[in-house]
Amino acid sequence: MRPGIRNSIAFPVRRELAACLLAGCMLPRHAGAQDKADKQAKREKKEKKERTEKNGDAPTDSAATPPLFATEAPLAVTFTANFGHLRTDKGDAAPWRAATMTYAGPDGKPVVVSLKAKTHGIWRLKHCVIPPIRLNVSNKQAKGTLLHDVQKPKMVSVCKNDDGYERLVLKEMQLYRIYQVLTPMSHRVRTLRVAYTDSASGKVEATRYAFVIEDPDELADRLGGTMTKTKGATTDDMDAEPLANAFLFEYLIGNLDFSFNQLHNGEVVMKRDASLAIPVAYDFDFSGAVNAPYATVDPQFRSRRITDRVYRGYCTLASANASAVALFQQKKAAIYALYADEVGKLLGPDTIRESLAYFDEFYGDIKTPKDAQDNVFGHCVGPR
Repeated sequence: MRPGIRNSIAFPVRRELAACLLAGCMLPRHAGAQDKADKQAKREKKEKKERTEKNGDAPTDSAATPPLFATEAPLAVTFTANFGHLRTDKGDAAPWRAATMTYAGPDGKPVVVSLKAKTHGIWRLKHCVIPPIRLNVSNKQAKGTLLHDVQKPKMVSVCKNDDGYERLVLKEMQLYRIYQVLTPMSHRVRTLRVAYTDSASGKVEATRYAFVIEDPDELADRLGGTMTKTKGATTDDMDAEPLANAFLFEYLIGNLDFSFNQLHNGEVVMKRDASLAIPVAYDFDFSGAVNAPYATVDPQFRSRRITDRVYRGYCTLASANASAVALFQQKKAAIYALYADEVGKLLGPDTIRESLAYFDEFYGDIKTPKDAQDNVFGHCVGPR
């Protein structure tokens, strides 16, 4: 999420390596003690896979949607944890801390789910009042609740406890919703209204809108693959259609802070059937559509403002560009409608007008095939 965009040129992932990854010879993850919640989650995931294979079904996007993501209506919750401990946790070795998530059930009575929480990231840990948090939810603890089957989602919270930073969270959440309208090869999200409560003092530190992002491994599973941790994927390794869509989406939202090759704000799903990998974009707070006050312009690109658009797609994707443009034009009404529904209206009329005006510029850039070539694809990266 932080300034500085990694170079998109690195060692290519060969098909042999892809086959190796699919066979299970993934490079080791960061070392660290696995607590009981981690082990339980792994067992549940293995059992889920075995049930799927036993039934003769391959995991697909049509798999059962976790209850939390079954609707988009904002959910009021109380997140309780020791914030004194969370604020001092740093780096990948940060421990999982005990926490709870509470919401009102259908009968109005509180539903309390015990879970684990840990901090992640670098920039936000140094600068934000509410630390960035990843949840770890055991299905054993969450059985029969809205948090069943969410596994380890991130919870995107305000950096500072004020309306401006809350608006930034809502603006970024809208971009995830747009990506979902365009393709299921993207993260599901759910809006939360969170009362952040310190377990040590009982004090409510803030009550703000936030959102939960689908666990990457759960996303990969429903797309029939696994999330790779190996950098170096090239256009030869990835499916051209979702890759072209991802690059055009990043152009739509004015985002330069990503690299699929380097797994920087971009993920790569290795398909179990050994077909081409699927790129997935995420983390959009440095985009022009969010226009955060802390976002900076990377000097390697021809842009002077964070709202300037630069197309970063590869010229070798030319054959997939027409279908990408057709998709975005087809989905325009549905995208704009997101700013008129219950969630979109949380932004307020001024921010909604500003956001749609920004998207109007994009649709002007792709109005005709010639416009799209002149304004977007003519600036592609690499040999033609």
